[in-house]
Amino acid sequence: MTTTDALASSTHDAVDAALRTVDANLAFLGDRYPDDTTRDGRYPLRPATPDLPEGANRGWTTSFWPGQLWLAHQLTGEQRYLDAASGHVASYADRVAREVDIDTHDLGFLYTLSCVTAVRRTGDDRARTAALAAADALMRRFLEPAGILQAWGDLADPAQRGRTIIDSLMNMPLLRWATAETGDPRYARAADRHTAQLREHILRPDDTTFHTFYWDAETGEPLRGGTEQGLSDGSCWARGQAWGIFGFALAYRETGDASFLAASRRCADYFLAHLPADRVVFWDLVLTEGSSAERDSSSAAIAACGLDELARLLPTDTEGSVATVRYREAATAMVDSLAASYTPGPEAGPGAPLLLHGVYDMPKGVGVDEGNLWGDYYYLEALTRRLVPGWESPWWVRGVVPRPADR
Repeated sequence: MTTTDALASSTHDAVDAALRTVDANLAFLGDRYPDDTTRDGRYPLRPATPDLPEGANRGWTTSFWPGQLWLAHQLTGEQRYLDAASGHVASYADRVAREVDIDTHDLGFLYTLSCVTAVRRTGDDRARTAALAAADALMRRFLEPAGILQAWGDLADPAQRGRTIIDSLMNMPLLRWATAETGDPRYARAADRHTAQLREHILRPDDTTFHTFYWDAETGEPLRGGTEQGLSDGSCWARGQAWGIFGFALAYRETGDASFLAASRRCADYFLAHLPADRVVFWDLVLTEGSSAERDSSSAAIAACGLDELARLLPTDTEGSVATVRYREAATAMVDSLAASYTPGPEAGPGAPLLLHGVYDMPKGVGVDEGNLWGDYYYLEALTRRLVPGWESPWWVRGVVPRPADR
């Protein structure tokens, strides 16, 4: 068996195991939503609130579940996955219409995977209406003097006013899609300006990233960086660095702005320089080989997708080709390590994650050494990127674009 054949075989095995877990969770969940992370290795339903029942559509992570269903359909072509994924559109349409828990930049995560994907795959008009309404709600968070979208909370909340986070890079595709869909340039302009502000202020001179950064919302003055989930304000939270790899690459893909490509590469090179031997990072990148700290499998899954995205975009000159091979090999090694040592096995059963050993929020003790929905989604996306020829990403606004040397 050749190396290529062995890689294909191991990828098929990993996909088969992942899909068995998806199937078990589909039977368990129905049209309900799991919580952000597992608890003792199993996803509970999303807790009830005074206004919403158990398993209701709230919080920032719910779309990673229908996102897995859309990927399962792409991998298999099976109608049951298409039906299940499409069935979630009604919940997202209702959520944005009633404005249930939408005071967040994460509308991009929520509506790209649930509704924009439905528009592209099935032409669902209700999904289009919901996704555009979500883009409008996200635009309400754009603070013109600062040129950023506020991350969390009521816009009048002084604790959150003028604050954004590196995760927000992954929410910009919704705005760029809205411009492509409507012809209104406001959405993409906001996304581009926001991304440029993060390039200038969240990405530090040493190629590490702040988790969060504050601006004066009235004057636009940049104030300070910090962390919410990292080890310290000056450390490098692993998941944030992974978002930087992926988010800046996507921005370059849609804009052609070479500074975004450079930002993605800076994030990537630092991330790869801080990998332990098994290629799955500790939850903060200041933690090194020999540490007894927890790994974060979700950071590795996100980074693997981002590295694959970056490799697709580099120029075809000699330097670009060498970097392309390096990034692809790194992504492959990460995913292989996840499949070999961070999965629960092929018969995990209902409520199991696709990936073990993730970290949600270490400082608050939330979801530590547990599975999480985003880790599951990006692991399955990484496998799909490897296995499906001509696969087109839900994060892309345009289709396949030529590399810079061929434009």
